[in-house]
Amino acid sequence: MASKIEFKIFESESAFLDPRKGFQETVVKFQVRVDPLTGKTGHFSHFGAIKPQRLPLEDYLKPEIKGFCPFCLENREKSTPKFKKEIIPEERIIRGESVLIPNLYPYDIYSAVVIMTDEHLCPIDGFTEKRLFDALYVGIDFLKRIKKIEPHLPYHLMSWNYMPPSGGGLVHPHQQYFASQFPGNQFTDEYRASKEFYKRHHKSFWDELIKEEERLKERFIGRIGSSVWLASFVSFGLIGEILCVFPEIYSIKEFNEKAIQDLTSGLLKIFDYYKEDGIFSFNATIFFGEEKQMFFPCHFRIIPRTFLNMRDYAPDLNFFQSLLMEPVSVLLPEELCSKVKTFF
Repeated sequence: MASKIEFKIFESESAFLDPRKGFQETVVKFQVRVDPLTGKTGHFSHFGAIKPQRLPLEDYLKPEIKGFCPFCLENREKSTPKFKKEIIPEERIIRGESVLIPNLYPYDIYSAVVIMTDEHLCPIDGFTEKRLFDALYVGIDFLKRIKKIEPHLPYHLMSWNYMPPSGGGLVHPHQQYFASQFPGNQFTDEYRASKEFYKRHHKSFWDELIKEEERLKERFIGRIGSSVWLASFVSFGLIGEILCVFPEIYSIKEFNEKAIQDLTSGLLKIFDYYKEDGIFSFNATIFFGEEKQMFFPCHFRIIPRTFLNMRDYAPDLNFFQSLLMEPVSVLLPEELCSKVKTFF
């Protein structure tokens, strides 16, 4: 039976007289891909031209650079907020080093921050299994509690900006969790398209995606328990995107300890790859859909972030992403898959 999913790739090339080769004619290839769910396009070009640029992370411990950090142990009790007891009876949720507090600058009515470590600076290889599990656990616990308090807020999200290129306001590791009626345009577009696919084909797009990617073996990274790991066909990250789908988990209520452990295990493997590839910064998110639907499973996305160079600190985001809303990547997902697969 033919697949309900189509992976469209438009290949093209541009020719010019290249000064690096005595003005001989040079042909450079590029691709435009169409997301099989939303129909949005993404550009792939500059292949191999951009590498991760590493910051001197140890400088962030120097007093003149570190400055005041409300998440550090000596400031945390006095400088971070607490929840009202009718929301969180213990005012903060604590597990291991992880502490969940209200967001001083909330994204929605119920908006929380998880301080992940006691240490101000935690490089990627400093995220142990316990640290990752505990942070995810308290964040998921918060969302489950909010679901009981405000069941009319249908959507739940985790977001994580790690290190300065990601847009994180503090180096001290932290994640953000919130419940919302307005979960963002990407979430909304995916949700709507997933629902339409289900109505049209009486099947989940995500189930079909996993089945087809596993058959093709081009972007299928592997399975860990209830989770399936893929290199995204259209990448939101300049140097690649990894997608993790939980095909049997549809809402925050179903995301149990086993799912947290599966996500933690996969993340540790991704971080091993990041460390070897020189990646030190990323954005990550988890989308949770509504209860009582079977078309939009929980899924996790992570993209590396970097500067283009350390002279100008040029960011890896330009007019394509910021104004045209078009993702650009210099790494083909098939190549990303081959790199990451070895760690699974």
